[in-house]
Amino acid sequence: MTTKVSSCKSFSIPLQAKLNKFRVIGQVGFAPLWSRRSRRGCLRLGASISGSGIGGSQDAVEEEKQEKGLILGTERDGSGSVIEFHLIPQSGEVEVNEVNSVKDININSLEEAEEIEGEGKARARVTYNIVLVTAEAAPYSKTGGLGDVCGSLPIALAARGHRVMVVSPRYLNGSTADKNFASAVDLKRRIKLYCFGGVQEVDFFHEYRDAVDWVFVDHPSYHRPGTLYGDTRGAFGDNQFRFTLLCHAACEAPLVLPLGGFTYGEKCLFLANDWHASLVPVLLAAKYRPYGVYKDARSILVIHNLSHQGVESAETYKNLGLPPEWYGALEWVFPTWARTHALDPGQAVNLLKGAVVTADRLLTVSQGYSWEITTVEGGYGLHELLSDRKSVINGITNGIDVAEWDPSSDEHIPYHYSVENISEKVQCKTALQKELGLPIRPDCPLIGFIGRLDYQKGIDLIRLAIPEIMEDDVQFIMLGSGDPMFEDWMRATELAYKEKFRGWVGFSVPISHKITAGCDILLMPSRFEPCGLNQLYAMRYGTVPVVHDTGGLRDTVKNFNPYAQEGKGEGTGWTFSPLTKESMLAALKTAVRTYREHKPSWEGLMRRGMQRDCTWENAAIQYEQVFEWAFIDPPYVRSN
Repeated sequence: MTTKVSSCKSFSIPLQAKLNKFRVIGQVGFAPLWSRRSRRGCLRLGASISGSGIGGSQDAVEEEKQEKGLILGTERDGSGSVIEFHLIPQSGEVEVNEVNSVKDININSLEEAEEIEGEGKARARVTYNIVLVTAEAAPYSKTGGLGDVCGSLPIALAARGHRVMVVSPRYLNGSTADKNFASAVDLKRRIKLYCFGGVQEVDFFHEYRDAVDWVFVDHPSYHRPGTLYGDTRGAFGDNQFRFTLLCHAACEAPLVLPLGGFTYGEKCLFLANDWHASLVPVLLAAKYRPYGVYKDARSILVIHNLSHQGVESAETYKNLGLPPEWYGALEWVFPTWARTHALDPGQAVNLLKGAVVTADRLLTVSQGYSWEITTVEGGYGLHELLSDRKSVINGITNGIDVAEWDPSSDEHIPYHYSVENISEKVQCKTALQKELGLPIRPDCPLIGFIGRLDYQKGIDLIRLAIPEIMEDDVQFIMLGSGDPMFEDWMRATELAYKEKFRGWVGFSVPISHKITAGCDILLMPSRFEPCGLNQLYAMRYGTVPVVHDTGGLRDTVKNFNPYAQEGKGEGTGWTFSPLTKESMLAALKTAVRTYREHKPSWEGLMRRGMQRDCTWENAAIQYEQVFEWAFIDPPYVRSN
């Protein structure tokens, strides 16, 4: 069955004026199978565009660009295919460098589903050159779910036959985490990027692992103590600079890096993740396509958390390496109530908004979140623009690493079990109680929470409800860090309820696995949750989730119905709404009562959760459908 996807409907009139009348033009097509083009050498040309062309020799297309006041710097192979491209300030200089021979692979093949020889896994019907751009990718760098997704999805896509490159920074902070990059090799390919009022030089490191090209952009701005985005004093002040560099380097990587002897070439599919990578779709539309480069490439913006948008002062637009006429794509005006003072015009640039405008399709990490971002409550000021583009928005629930999160082989838990034999789960429970100093009570309902201690995760609701929860015969374990106020509250609560409550301030991978395996119930009262992973881990381990009915939690946790399936029951947990203490307590008490009084129903809940398909292969198949849709419609370009 062929699915026809309509083009995105036009923007509303007020937005259209601000966005300088973006429209769709272009053509549809696929490259031939594994088209290879060799060359004997190439020239790098960098010269100002004048009436007579570059260096006295310029074709008609490039002559039309002279009024933009930019240099068109390119490297081409013997067939004329571009392998490097720059828009740089006018200098009048021509630089000619001989470079090593590089071949160009263009993978966008049409082939019937088949088995990968020796692996028994199905190939995709259509394969692509995929460039995934992200600020973090596990196991190299990670602060949360973004790192997990960008560390697992590429491997699943590569296993289905796609050629996949992941581009992220090479973070070095002087800690043991630096060893994560120990296997990455310097490619000896330094390039110049033109942004922030000058020439910036970056290097590339590379590791080939699990059939994926892991490419790390190296620059001194990524080498400093602290986390990926800040330190104890807050976010780094130059984060816009750091991730602008990442985006420029990611756009050059497919053209200049001969990975495995071949570049990825121009016909790529870029997956830009969150605001850090949001300049990639803008650069494709503003810097490359007007000069015939990446004209057949597509870009997809993947939104993991819309609340972070990369907003900076409007004065910083000139630093981004974009033509002046593209300011409208990133223009952002704060509402009056959000401005710092009465004379503040509220003008800013919003990197995520630029990607929403220029990306060919938009993805969120769950179906529910794809709807929520079009609402006033969930759109964080972008709801009107996202509503105008809702015809190209899809939601795909994240998968999990089922090898790492497997109760039958998990190295972090003391006893192993499976859906066929769940008897050992109670042994994990008693071992956890013993390790944390709680009374060892196998039949006492054990409730767990794992996550950041902040307002989004609903910690304030748990704090309000704890006195009533502790009145019941239950035990409660919390693991997390964040707001110092909530950290202090956890410590005080442990002192107040020594026989019932334990709070682990900080984060520990082994303890998170032990809590997931040992608890009976996982509580997640998040105010919003684009996808959520802990509820997926919990169900995988037979731990029943009680969650707020929002975003990815709504998509993944099916509410328990004991009367369905001729009395056998259906569902994998409980969802509650509205987000109030009373509603949360009602769902939690129902879960506790079911655990105590209806053991067959509880075992059914456990088994259905453990049998749920939460693999990355399932998610990758859904991504492939969106990839095909992206190539049906032509790319966005700015109208004159």
